[in-house]
Amino acid sequence: MRTTRLRLAGAVAALLVAAGLAAGTPAQADHQQPTLADLAQRHGRYFGSATDNPELVDEPYKALLGSEFDQITPGNGMKWYATEPQQGVFDFSQGDEIVDLARANRQKVRGHTLVWHSQLPGWLTSREWTAPELRAVLKKHIQAEVRHYRGKVFAWDVVNEAFNEDGTYRESVFYKTLGPGYIADALRWAHQADPRVKLYLNDYNIEATGPKSDAYYRLAKELKAAGVPLHGIGLQAHLALQYGYPATLEDNLRRFSRLGLDTALTEVDIRMQLPATEEKLAQQAEWYADLTEACLAVRRCVGITLWDYTDKYSWIPAFFPGEGAALPWDEELRRKPAYFALREALGGR
Repeated sequence: MRTTRLRLAGAVAALLVAAGLAAGTPAQADHQQPTLADLAQRHGRYFGSATDNPELVDEPYKALLGSEFDQITPGNGMKWYATEPQQGVFDFSQGDEIVDLARANRQKVRGHTLVWHSQLPGWLTSREWTAPELRAVLKKHIQAEVRHYRGKVFAWDVVNEAFNEDGTYRESVFYKTLGPGYIADALRWAHQADPRVKLYLNDYNIEATGPKSDAYYRLAKELKAAGVPLHGIGLQAHLALQYGYPATLEDNLRRFSRLGLDTALTEVDIRMQLPATEEKLAQQAEWYADLTEACLAVRRCVGITLWDYTDKYSWIPAFFPGEGAALPWDEELRRKPAYFALREALGGR
């Protein structure tokens, strides 16, 4: 299938040029064509993008964010360092700005993230905690934030990146102080604060079956058996061309579905070693299509979210020097081959 796609890439591009959708065309949405969100909705899915507060002063970017997608994830504005910068002092202004934007655009919001080892405030990381102390801090934080956004977000990434690559628990402050039970507690506390919101565990490098995704499968099975309110698994899908495509993605999505769980591709980008070439961009486009088709093939895969939609605001270059060009729009908000591959995979033209 992939080889065929690559051979057809030129022909498809030509058709898109004829339709006025070629890469390099202006960033504004073509109102005669269905958006990615429109196409995804035909399959009962959403198609979203992350965003971050500093980007919202960029009006062309903001216009495309509001027109092409039906779901938004705040990249940083709901994380602990932003929402509780001082112990017991909450600041939801960044998350609120994105929720208000989404509401104005009739988009839904995924909450991200309540419990994570990274981007914690200094007051939390600079001292030692007893288990009762940290348990109380964790519960208060989760419930204050979930209550604040009750009815405003459809899902929460409750615990983010809880496992190492070999399937062992990550030695976060929460695990070291509270043990693995902190995950079940976090889910229970979030559910108490908003019984209607969907609760997810979220991680990277769990797209394929393997030690890390197996750990999530075992944990999810245990949590479900214990009656813990877990509703879904978020597969971040930060991929890189040099490491190969996760060929068992669809099978992996299916096994979580069989546990009665939704799945979502929550932070999708596909980076490459720079410079970007026509061949790399074609391969990237194919991977975007394959990811999309895998989600569409599994009924309980509910949607796809790009980790921001444009290379202009990608996190990749800062964290992976020499890599980038990871998203379907380039730094000038021009549509790349990946964009057209997404349209095709969703049944558009």
